[in-house]
Amino acid sequence: IRYEGYGPNGIAIIVEAMTDNLNRTASNVRSYFTKFGGNLGTTGSVSFMFDRVGEIMYPPSAGDADTVMMAALEAGADDVESDGEGHWIYCADSELSAVSDALEAVLGESEESKLVWKPQNRTNVDLDAAQKLMRLIEALEDDDDVQTVTANFDVPEEVAAQL
Repeated sequence: IRYEGYGPNGIAIIVEAMTDNLNRTASNVRSYFTKFGGNLGTTGSVSFMFDRVGEIMYPPSAGDADTVMMAALEAGADDVESDGEGHWIYCADSELSAVSDALEAVLGESEESKLVWKPQNRTNVDLDAAQKLMRLIEALEDDDDVQTVTANFDVPEEVAAQL
């Protein structure tokens, strides 16, 4: 089941859970949002701010940014983000398997290949908001039923250093 809501400072959050007791999970998720300064919304209240896409992750050793970009475009990917920590290749959710197989033939086996909610826009947060959001996300992730938590915020480097 998918829960959607807003955290502190209006940050959009999607929570995906797998449960055998919907009432317990809904109650837990609602209480986390309330306790940490957010509010649980209805289905569709924040998902319009995210795209459901396939994400394939390769380590930096897979190649330089240009090599990975060319391989990804030839495989049918839509976007590539590379930095010192690795390469993230994005494709349509329905094309994840085909793109992943095509990339594996060129770059080798990926570290991860999965469906994700990718934010269309990200919001920078200050120290206070970042601390509140981190507490909310940590509480959600600690719940046994919660599988993934996705939010549309970025923490600037100077704020991250203070955390």
